[in-house]
Amino acid sequence: EVKFVESGGGLVQAGGSLRLSCTASGFMIDGYAIGWFRQAPGKEREGVSCIDNTETHYAPFMEGRVTVSRDNAENTVYLEMDDLQPEDSANYYCGTQCGLYTRDGYYSRVYAFNYWGEGTPVTVSP
Repeated sequence: EVKFVESGGGLVQAGGSLRLSCTASGFMIDGYAIGWFRQAPGKEREGVSCIDNTETHYAPFMEGRVTVSRDNAENTVYLEMDDLQPEDSANYYCGTQCGLYTRDGYYSRVYAFNYWGEGTPVTVSP
């Protein structure tokens, strides 16, 4: 069974940092793009970042505040977020798909399969 499990979310004050993890089991992430998305209640899902082998892509609203990295040996992708603001509050989840607007245009990566985690909630207080 393939599972993606996110962790590291929580409550943080504005200006704080969080490091989210996305760990896969039953599936080797090496060689595949992994995307981070977020969705706040009542809002549409939006792409936050993508790590495609060694290439990284970020949404402009997170650029400069976020770093995505991967440890293929640990089968894990990380999302380090700094200077978090209340508008960053959302459920953050990862999966085997990328789709986000970047400063260079829309970046997309899809596969014939589609695996997603359930997400980890991030709440940023003023």
